[in-house]
Amino acid sequence: MRIGGAEIMMTSSSAVEALNLKEASSWWSDVNESPIWQDRIFHALAVLYGIVSIVAVIQLVRIQFRVPEYGWTTQKVFHFLNFVVNGVRAVVFVFRRDVQFMHPEILQHILLDIPSLAFFTTYALLVLFWAEIYYQARAVSTDGLRPGFFTINAVVYVVQIALWLVLWWKPVRVMVILSKMFFAGASLFAALGFLLYGGRLFLMLQRFPVESKGRRKKLQEVGYVTTICFTCFLIRCIMMCFAAFEEGANLDVLDHPILNFIYYLLVEILPSSLVLFILRKLPPKRGITQYHQIR
Repeated sequence: MRIGGAEIMMTSSSAVEALNLKEASSWWSDVNESPIWQDRIFHALAVLYGIVSIVAVIQLVRIQFRVPEYGWTTQKVFHFLNFVVNGVRAVVFVFRRDVQFMHPEILQHILLDIPSLAFFTTYALLVLFWAEIYYQARAVSTDGLRPGFFTINAVVYVVQIALWLVLWWKPVRVMVILSKMFFAGASLFAALGFLLYGGRLFLMLQRFPVESKGRRKKLQEVGYVTTICFTCFLIRCIMMCFAAFEEGANLDVLDHPILNFIYYLLVEILPSSLVLFILRKLPPKRGITQYHQIR
């Protein structure tokens, strides 16, 4: 009797688990397939991107009022690019349904991919800034860093434009896969850049005397930003690899709104918000030695 009772309990438990799994799957499918929920989620993303964009431009204005005598410094360009990237994303998600039905199809890829390219440039600029600080502190020439930054970005944009043109000429699945894998590679490159120069700067700051002014705060700032940016670009890389070969992970369709929300929240909205919060401190009015003008 006990064995029979145990079997009944096990069967009942399995049935409950199966029912819960079915209900969860049904909920996920119902949301994904509902045009109303699709629009709600995409509009929610647009609002979040819009907030981040507004915060970035406010910070840019505050910096300009604090140090109006300086031109387009690295810090100002970083905040301006954040404003542009998040603003464009917001507009795209407001009109996400219209974007999906644009023809030729290559226009869809361009509108969805351009903000990702600009996001790469924005945070590559932060890597450049840290690399310059690191090498200057070690009395090493930084003459090759900026040309290297512009060259890397030029290569990324030229390759992506070439992929778009080929995809326009011959819209086959293999070209979509190559485009996504290219984004994955660029994201991995950015993640390694943060790990390399953020890690180096962090270790260098650790060796400063304990009584150094602002040492602990700067150490925390570099550590937090390095961790956040490395993680977000690594997640982007992994997700792009899945999206390239798994149709269920495709982000460029209307019927994956929940996946879109989770992905963009983790790899762009949340990291940008945290980094803008961490780097919210305004520069001093006098004696600014850490500023570097973009030429």
